[in-house]
Amino acid sequence: SKLVALFEHPLYNIPVPEVTEKDKLFVVNPMEKFSLRSSGSDEWVSSSKAETLLPTGKTAYDTYPTWLKFHVGINRYELYPRRDPLMPTLLRDLATQRIVSSVQKSGGTQLKLIMTFPNYGQALFKPMKQTRDQETPIDFFYFSDFERHNAEIAAFHLDRILDFRRIPPVSGRLVNITKEIRDITTDKKLAKTFFISPAGNVCFYGECSYYCSTEHALCGKPDQLEGSMAALLPDKTLAKRHSWRSPWRRSYHKSKKAEWELNPNYCAQVRETPPYDRGHRLLDLIDMTVLDFLMGNMDRHHYETFEKFGNDTFLLHLDNGRGFGTHSRDEPSILAPLQQCCSIKKSTYLRLQLLATQPYRLSDLLREALATDPLAPVLAEPHLRALDRRLGKVLAVVGRCLAR
Repeated sequence: SKLVALFEHPLYNIPVPEVTEKDKLFVVNPMEKFSLRSSGSDEWVSSSKAETLLPTGKTAYDTYPTWLKFHVGINRYELYPRRDPLMPTLLRDLATQRIVSSVQKSGGTQLKLIMTFPNYGQALFKPMKQTRDQETPIDFFYFSDFERHNAEIAAFHLDRILDFRRIPPVSGRLVNITKEIRDITTDKKLAKTFFISPAGNVCFYGECSYYCSTEHALCGKPDQLEGSMAALLPDKTLAKRHSWRSPWRRSYHKSKKAEWELNPNYCAQVRETPPYDRGHRLLDLIDMTVLDFLMGNMDRHHYETFEKFGNDTFLLHLDNGRGFGTHSRDEPSILAPLQQCCSIKKSTYLRLQLLATQPYRLSDLLREALATDPLAPVLAEPHLRALDRRLGKVLAVVGRCLAR
């Protein structure tokens, strides 16, 4: 396995700083056992009588469902550890656990659902909008592109291969629209949008600002629909997140350009602006730029961090559905932060060089990682080949910076 070899490489075993109590997102009382509220509400409550209830040799942590162990493991330096023993179980839960509730997620431009499991875990479901071999039409603006379920799955695995580990776990899943959405939803607005198509398939379209109409309905075959299931982060009431506007955000306008597209010295002013004026925030943003260029994602207008950790923490790479839309062309403007700032983390650069070598070829690693997903093959082959070409372009930009 190339993946196993990669994760054993010294570059993937650089130690994380020691995690103290203040570096953890949650500080958990080791005596508190996980139990569900009997009232049937969606909250879980801890029971401090854990020591009298636990089997011998078990700790309260052993009673936590996998999604809660994932939340408890988040710290200042990483969303999940490199060798996370929870990951296979968490991905399996996302793909197989019984769905007890499906409601539409409010906000956003396209339809997404929040799915709840019997153990109160929750996932964000993005339905399939286009087939693996369709490319985004060349005349589409980036802001009117579809969000792709397979891009969400591939982005999670790519982020892990790059050793960023800043995207919450995502698994593909085949959902039964009738039993797992229509029959159990309590969302009245969503319920009103179900219909049977002329071909006899079950369809729905929900309510949103893009692609929520009969013409853009999501239809099953006859009621089976592919989608991505992403583990939700802890509720914002428990762990506040700060949303930051990206300095290299696009104009989201058909004819206007953003300032960074007009000013070649734009990076100099970003470097003087908090939080980019100290610490590793700018370098973290350039990591995200590399990820976006590799998957062709032009839609990175914001990013988030956990408020508890202030400015000294990783960026969350959320919402990757507009990646992997085209394989036949690359979008060099995505690399503007790297080109204009001529800065990159040494560790990131060394890993990118490694992923350009034959034993650790990036396309082979991602192909292997995606082969375990329930919806495999997740990406069409041309998308995997495009990764190697784009990686070469990233390294060429760094090479020019070094020469300068």
